[in-house]
Amino acid sequence: MYKTLKEMDIKGKKVVLRCDFNVPIKDGKILDDNKIVASLETIKYLIDNDCKVIILSHLGKIKEKSDLKKNTLVPVAKRLLKLLTSELNYKNIHVAFSNHTRSNVLKEKVDALKEKEILVLENTRYEDFPNKYESNCDEELSKFWASLGDVFVNDAFASAHRAHASTVGIAKHLPSCMGFLFQKELEALDQNVMNPEKPFTVIMGGAKLEDKIKVINKLISKCDHLLLTGGIANTFLKALNINIGFSLYSDNAELMQEIKQMLLDYKDKIVLPFDAIVGSSYDKEYTNYKTIDKIEDNEIILDLGNKTMEKYKEYINESKTVFVNGTAGKYEEEKYSNGTKTLLNILNDSSASVVFGGGDSTASVKKFLPKNNFTYLCTGGGATLDYIINGTLPAIEALKGEEEYEILDI
Repeated sequence: MYKTLKEMDIKGKKVVLRCDFNVPIKDGKILDDNKIVASLETIKYLIDNDCKVIILSHLGKIKEKSDLKKNTLVPVAKRLLKLLTSELNYKNIHVAFSNHTRSNVLKEKVDALKEKEILVLENTRYEDFPNKYESNCDEELSKFWASLGDVFVNDAFASAHRAHASTVGIAKHLPSCMGFLFQKELEALDQNVMNPEKPFTVIMGGAKLEDKIKVINKLISKCDHLLLTGGIANTFLKALNINIGFSLYSDNAELMQEIKQMLLDYKDKIVLPFDAIVGSSYDKEYTNYKTIDKIEDNEIILDLGNKTMEKYKEYINESKTVFVNGTAGKYEEEKYSNGTKTLLNILNDSSASVVFGGGDSTASVKKFLPKNNFTYLCTGGGATLDYIINGTLPAIEALKGEEEYEILDI
């Protein structure tokens, strides 16, 4: 069984802390620091326990040399320092940055750390260029990062579905546990998705059904209602031979047969849109309201209509628990955002426990309803869905501590 942070002896120790600081950055400026803020509780606990903290995180993907400069963690380290001083009132906190991910210079910086000091390493995926040492969970890299500390704390739930050196490899060579954010994510999913209070409603959207079909198969037997939106809803409508015009859908023949069978087996659970706001395949200015049975060949479903929202509201208000993964439409464009805004307000006004499964659904909350009553907003989209499907994740398995700890003096 894995350990939580409060179960570990970390007092005064060097702690290798894996965070998920994969935040959006444009022109060197962080657009959304929620992932950094989410890990502050863990970082505070380590500081207050006199730890020397070595932070690892990835940022974006490193496929070519030009990616190195644009995906540096320097802005993240600066924002972390600002948050520690302004939000947590650590006025004299020391946050250093290492341009190295693996070197003797880095080891010297770690050795020089004092209690309550933090060292942020450069993007772990710098190790993916030109060789994919991080992504392939390279053993030597894992051992090196493990050699930097006495304890490993994984607080990067959003990366827990990836078996990388910094998420899985280090845990094989150090006493390990999960941080507070990681623990909160699991508890929210276990209580509200894996073992929900009924009636349980799932709202599922997204562009491609291929990305969500395993999750739907996992949840449909335990949920009372499955409310569909976006490209996923379009595919179900197409399976019923309803004309969806030029709308996005999944045309895989095998998948379509699976959907037809699902519609038969769970016809009392699956709820599809009645009306929509549509655009045009050839006119960007065109916007119109249509009932689903009146969609024309050139039209594109881009948002849900009010009748659909009214029906979805009935199911939501009957529910004790709601899990949301997806939005009502193309919410990034104002003229197609009303359905998503309406859905968020319905959910916020309901008495149900509401959990959002990362990705666009969480982003829409932050954009339209930052002050809300929702139970939990998961930080990881892919990790959340993989956990629902498999009941575990590679990083969770690595934290169970069944490996022998063998730290080499690299």
